[in-house]
Amino acid sequence: MSGGSDDRTPDADTYALKTQRSAEVVAPVLDYEPPKPRSYSPRIALIGAGGIASAHLDAYRSAGFDVVAICNRTLSKAEALKSEFCPAAVATDRYEDLLADESIDVFDITPHPTERLELVERALKSGKHVLSQKPFVVDLADGERLVTLARTNGVKLAINQNGRWAPHLSYMREAVRSGLIGEVTACHIAIHWDHSWIGGTPFEEIDDIIFFDFGIHWFDFVASIVGDRAKSVYATKTMAAGQTIRPPLLSEALVRLEGGQASLIFDAATKFGPQDSTYIAGTKGSVSSTGPDLGQQQVTLVTEAGRATPELAGTWFNDGFRGAMGELLCAVEDDREPMNSAAANLESLAMTFAAIRSANEEAEVKIGDARNYG
Repeated sequence: MSGGSDDRTPDADTYALKTQRSAEVVAPVLDYEPPKPRSYSPRIALIGAGGIASAHLDAYRSAGFDVVAICNRTLSKAEALKSEFCPAAVATDRYEDLLADESIDVFDITPHPTERLELVERALKSGKHVLSQKPFVVDLADGERLVTLARTNGVKLAINQNGRWAPHLSYMREAVRSGLIGEVTACHIAIHWDHSWIGGTPFEEIDDIIFFDFGIHWFDFVASIVGDRAKSVYATKTMAAGQTIRPPLLSEALVRLEGGQASLIFDAATKFGPQDSTYIAGTKGSVSSTGPDLGQQQVTLVTEAGRATPELAGTWFNDGFRGAMGELLCAVEDDREPMNSAAANLESLAMTFAAIRSANEEAEVKIGDARNYG
């Protein structure tokens, strides 16, 4: 009989999911800031002078990294960046000369994936450590081959998944890695912003721009906290009402985890009231972040000890870029795999490719079944 009550019936506050506020506690000190090598200071060459290159160079300048060459097939673009960020560097359009220069240890290779593949391969064969721009590759087979090539030649290959060192994402990841919230049972990401700026740019020609170019940061974040527990993806995409941009601006993905779940929502046609939120629940606590954009975020950590709100230093741009290169340099110095290694990034790419195929085929896709972009 419904509507009855007995001693086991919860009270109204329980029905309403009402909880008491946790006690305020001091936030744990976590190592979330961009890493920097202790003494290793290699000579770095930046390959590609496209729009993102200025963010790289600004970050490296603030970190004190030694950029000695900028290479671009249009020499004037390399010269412009040299003049603005590193006047002592060499500007060149001759990639072969940099490959042959034994004094240069590290290549930061920024062109788009299809153009970048040969550049990365040649750099690895020449004994250079490489930071590759994301998305790493458009086919997992190519990525696997490059990972093997790097290992064969005794060099490090890392991916510029700079979102890993956005202060809020980095702190949340370190909270998970340190065991503060226990085993992750859920991760939910919701980003509402206006991406119409891509109109009239080459980005508008990318069919799955939201998942492949932007959302890959959050697929990478999910992979970084759950590893191989991610099993499959069901994703959708659609055009927003009134949208004039060519590719769909609304995309979402549900990720089936072993013992958990994750979701990613990207509303890229939100013109008013932008918001970005991330919530991670675990067996011992939760950690979340929310704010009006990617650079303004308040993190909250809740455990049995209480509620902590750390004051974080830095911003995604350009601490994220400083972190991606810094982690590669630390890995070379310590002779270990970088946290943003190409091998680890293949898990992020596999999840991204599964989401794109799922949205295109309107079916759940096992992670690993989709081997390439499309």
